[in-house]
Amino acid sequence: MSKPGATRGDRTGRGDRDGRDARAPNGPRVFAVVNQKGGVGKTTTAVNLAASVAAAERRTLLVDLDPQGNASSGIGVHPRTVELSVYDALIGRATLRDVMRPTELSSLTLVPSKQDLIAVEFELVDDPDRSYKLRGLLDELLRDDPFDYVFIDCPPSLGLLTVNALSAADRVLVPMQCEYYALEGLTALMATIDRVRTMNPRLEVEGIVLTMFDPRNNLAHQVAEEVKRHFRVFDSVIPRNVRLSEAPSHGKPALLYDVQSKGAQGYLSLARELLSSAWAAGRTGGGAGAAMGAAEKRAGK
Repeated sequence: MSKPGATRGDRTGRGDRDGRDARAPNGPRVFAVVNQKGGVGKTTTAVNLAASVAAAERRTLLVDLDPQGNASSGIGVHPRTVELSVYDALIGRATLRDVMRPTELSSLTLVPSKQDLIAVEFELVDDPDRSYKLRGLLDELLRDDPFDYVFIDCPPSLGLLTVNALSAADRVLVPMQCEYYALEGLTALMATIDRVRTMNPRLEVEGIVLTMFDPRNNLAHQVAEEVKRHFRVFDSVIPRNVRLSEAPSHGKPALLYDVQSKGAQGYLSLARELLSSAWAAGRTGGGAGAAMGAAEKRAGK
């Protein structure tokens, strides 16, 4: 395989021949939202966290890298209405700028997906740079478009699409439901992340997000404590919530559907935590607390 660094404007994804990172140290933060186990709130987390960060007036890009297209429909862009998608960009037919779509939130932009994306592994099977396609595309886009945050919603697998996301990302967010089998899946995911670091040395696990949490369940508490012994776990916990489950059917993130719901508040709290971390590191402007307070007021209008 070719070197992991991708120069801006290099759509092959091959990157800098000296292996240097094309992105500025204080540039956009790129998060891959990953869990190979389905039904853990991965897409719900990608959509609602991206929307919550965008509501705090951070320019945010959501990349739907799942052929099911649920992240796209979850913010009001149905895959059947999409002409150009992330698939067209990955196979070299378009740039990310060509396929981007606006959303109801002015600071949130979507790169949509549709079922064609299933074929991308066959399209790229003979391409030696197939694992770096998304990285090259993002580096090209971020050269001129000043996004503050990028969230990549991955499919529930550890195949080529997820490897592309991990190669393109700076950080990994892992939504996890507190059940026994989740621990085994987490071990496999961490092994994959370790392997991808040979292609992307800057990749780090930002933390585990506990989703669909039921405080009445003793096992949920036991699993949460076990995970905390080995990984950073965000303080913000996403509860089981009916309004959070209803929002995608209306094509809205939870904060636009019912900002006062426990689900929406959980993701606003998570966004506040994420922004506080970035602010402390000097990577984004403005105080996180004030930004999220303003975001809640706007969403509640």
